[in-house]
Amino acid sequence: MTLQQLRYALTIAGCGSMNEAAKRLFLSQPSLSETVKELEQEIGLQIFMRSNRGIIITPEGEEFLGYARQVIDQYGILKARYVEKQRKEKFSVSMQHYTFAVKAFVETVKKAGMDSYEFAANETTTYDVMENVRNFKSEIGVLYLNDFNEQVLMKIIREKGLEFEELFACDTYVYLWSGHPLAGQSVISMEELDEYPCLSFDQGRNSSLYLAEEMKSTYDYKRLIKANDRATLLNFMIGLNAYTLCSGIICEELNGSDYMAIPLKETEKMRIGYVKRKGASISHIGQIYIEELKKYKEKIM
Repeated sequence: MTLQQLRYALTIAGCGSMNEAAKRLFLSQPSLSETVKELEQEIGLQIFMRSNRGIIITPEGEEFLGYARQVIDQYGILKARYVEKQRKEKFSVSMQHYTFAVKAFVETVKKAGMDSYEFAANETTTYDVMENVRNFKSEIGVLYLNDFNEQVLMKIIREKGLEFEELFACDTYVYLWSGHPLAGQSVISMEELDEYPCLSFDQGRNSSLYLAEEMKSTYDYKRLIKANDRATLLNFMIGLNAYTLCSGIICEELNGSDYMAIPLKETEKMRIGYVKRKGASISHIGQIYIEELKKYKEKIM
């Protein structure tokens, strides 16, 4: 079985006529018929039934042609990528649920200036951020360290053959919607927040206080709601007067102007950075993304 035979069979199926297919392929009709006959003998089934009105594809032939189409398509992709060198630029990043990391990704795509690329952004759990970088699903993973989680996270990072690069440090803020009863305050205490639901991103099967995306993960919250996507948390903020704890870096361009960040009285430092494979060099696109992330350091100075 050859690629040429598969192409011939697909052309015949597309034309619905052996004569028409022979003309399109610049072959004689007897030569094309003989080639298809040899293919049918090799695979042990009849692909086409001949009649005075043309050809009819058998049920077995339909299945075979489906596979043949996949082979031809995949060959075309391989040829374009490795023979004709039509390679797309690729870049993938995994991140905790940070709007600023998403915004940096948006700006990276805009600045890449390429006609052909394949980019991916994965908002996911803390553990999967590291796992995605380890298994090459992502080049960079964005997360934070603090005094509480650093020892555990750095152990995981080292075990996975990764390294952490700090970008900037920031204080802890309360993130809530502008209609929240506490929205007018210049600073908010944990005691004042006790009457309102705290929102937390669900860490799934690897749930642990050390892997929490929010600060104050050891605090004894009276009301706690977990969700696994940012849009749901934003809805809970409005519907339930809920809040979450964050870096204070917000992006109105993506989340709108209905939300705000207010300093937390019992603040703790978050050291935001990225993980990459140990010793690996960062791609050109990755460097653009990191530079976009660094710009947020100026916004918290």
